[in-house]
Amino acid sequence: MSRFVAVARVEELPPGTRLHYEFEEETVIVLNVGGEFFGIADLCTHDGGPLGDGDVWGCEIECPRHGARFDLRSGRVTRLPATDPIPTYRVEVRDGIVYVEEPEPW
Repeated sequence: MSRFVAVARVEELPPGTRLHYEFEEETVIVLNVGGEFFGIADLCTHDGGPLGDGDVWGCEIECPRHGARFDLRSGRVTRLPATDPIPTYRVEVRDGIVYVEEPEPW
């Protein structure tokens, strides 16, 4: 069963911003894109580099190292050189609090 963790109040994460949340074994990036929240692993599957500072284009994030792109909704690769999807995590807003699904331990 998934466990959700409170990471911020909605007003602390306005549209166009992101938050890095450190879990025990993984960092999850929570992004607010036009009022919709997404959770992704801070990991480019192309070379293991971080995605956290990548540019966001609509519902895609671009790896700042080699330009691979991923769909924030599904993790699907939308541009090479990556070929494997990134992990995504469910995000919920309850009573003005943003919650993100905790990654499963390795």
